[in-house]
Amino acid sequence: MLELAGIIILGILAQWVAWKLKIPAILPLILIGLLVGPIASEFLSEDGSKWIEPVWNGEKGLFPGEGLYYFVSLAISIILFEGGLTLKRSEIRNVGPVITKLITLGSAITFFGAGALAYFIFNLSWELSLLFSALIIVTGPTVITPILRNIPLKKDISTVLKWEGILIDPIGALVAVLVFEFISVGGDSGFTKTALIEFGKILLFGTTFGFTFAHALAFAVNKKLIPHYLLNVVSLSTVLLVFVESEIFAHESGLLAVVVMGMVLGNGKLESIKELLYFKESLSVLLISILFILLAANINIEDMRLLYTWKTAALFGLVVFLIRPLAVFASTQGSKLKFNEKLFISWVGPRGIVAAGIASLFGSKLIKQGVNGAEYITPLVFMIVLGTVLLNATTARFFAKIVGVFLKRSEGILIVGASPFARLIGDYLENNGRHVVLIDSNQTNIQIAQEQGLDAINTDIYSEELNNNIELSDVGFLMALTGSKDINNYAINRFRDQFGESGYFRLITSDEIDDPDSIPKEALFSPTDDFSSLTEVSRKFPEIHETDINSRAHYEELIEITKAQEDMIPLLVKDKKGILEVISSHNKAIENVGEGYKFVYLGKSIDSKTVAAKAKK
Repeated sequence: MLELAGIIILGILAQWVAWKLKIPAILPLILIGLLVGPIASEFLSEDGSKWIEPVWNGEKGLFPGEGLYYFVSLAISIILFEGGLTLKRSEIRNVGPVITKLITLGSAITFFGAGALAYFIFNLSWELSLLFSALIIVTGPTVITPILRNIPLKKDISTVLKWEGILIDPIGALVAVLVFEFISVGGDSGFTKTALIEFGKILLFGTTFGFTFAHALAFAVNKKLIPHYLLNVVSLSTVLLVFVESEIFAHESGLLAVVVMGMVLGNGKLESIKELLYFKESLSVLLISILFILLAANINIEDMRLLYTWKTAALFGLVVFLIRPLAVFASTQGSKLKFNEKLFISWVGPRGIVAAGIASLFGSKLIKQGVNGAEYITPLVFMIVLGTVLLNATTARFFAKIVGVFLKRSEGILIVGASPFARLIGDYLENNGRHVVLIDSNQTNIQIAQEQGLDAINTDIYSEELNNNIELSDVGFLMALTGSKDINNYAINRFRDQFGESGYFRLITSDEIDDPDSIPKEALFSPTDDFSSLTEVSRKFPEIHETDINSRAHYEELIEITKAQEDMIPLLVKDKKGILEVISSHNKAIENVGEGYKFVYLGKSIDSKTVAAKAKK
């Protein structure tokens, strides 16, 4: 009981430490597992026993007999199901040719290149070498996100790394599952006709069960045959049912079945898909916390000694410094990415949780089957995972500065609220070379913004989703443009340090219009216009104009004209180099306004003759 409770407590503690230190959770999880397992048995225990013993002598420990393998299998099935849910066809189509090549051509280069290295360096069979290479294809968002979260990068770089991690996770897992199943059915006799037939059965039953049960579950959910409070647990039990039933009909087909099931559900019309994802994500965090301490603790000191050789360093160095750059540069050939940007993407390729978990499961199964050399699979993959995570977590920020992709000033803009006038402003800023991201809890507003070609995220300002979004790493300006005073203030107070380092602003309220002395320094635009007036003006005149500024006095005159007109609202000033500066409600805060600058405003077009006449006076 003490050991079981300790695993859960240590696992959640490791997750908290990872969050606090902003490092991938897999790092403290595996280190704790190694500490309470092989390290404790070798250096800390007087009798040579582990502090946590998953399996001992085959029949003792927390999971005697086949218990550990069954638990790991079920846990991995749930984790892979969640990965399948996140893989959407529309995202593959929209992410662009670079990411598409990375998850196809890049994966193929890693698969065959790393496989060849394992074959020649460690003298493994081709089958085991290719299983090793299939397992290290995946990077994964859970390891990429913490590493890049605090490195200001261009949107193109962070987008490539983010989507590579998301899309390659289930793809790499699927490749690893297929390679393992091909090895398993081959046996000692090699890949005979019988083995190929068995492999065909695995593909048939795995895809059939996954596809069929996915549609059955979607039908039951959409027809309200399952009460809302049972939705998550019924979905979980269905995943486990699919895994077990598929295994009964064709041994080793269960993992394939749950991946297919997740992919079908993720691409179908399931009304509660977001809620299901949140539940599976929370469950995966708990399972991962338990799983990796168990798996690392289950490694024996003899397994670690297998890696105490120059071959390990050679394999790691060639995978990281040869195979990864080769895959990236081949996949980005002909793209708009610069050489230094390709170099940085090549450097950042940490392997993730799925790789380590499946490696331990497959390695253990192959050892039990008596496959020669199978004892190398788990320690080799763990070495790649730990090595790449440590390397990237400690050097990514420094390397970004060396190669010149580190943004000294974050020019991206986060707009809270995606109302019609917010979309107008966002579209203008985007067309003037600024990376703009709009967030809103209203799905309709987000959908319209996305149809306009704007980056838009459907999320609640109170959620943690923004903290984990590495595509916001170049954001340095925050504009709160909602109709709620509380939301605008909350956005400023919570995110000004993270997203407003270059400037943070919000709309004024009707109370502040009535009391000009109460207008804060972060107030936006005109001191006489709030959300309601911006909404009304954008409805009547949905256009943003630019007019030339001749002098400081001319600028002040333009401010007075827009203040006097209900259908005009000042927004920005553009300097000679095209750099934009927000007009605050204290409009005199903008300095050095003069000839060659442009005045940017929303609403009805200003009569140039009127401006000229007033300027002469």
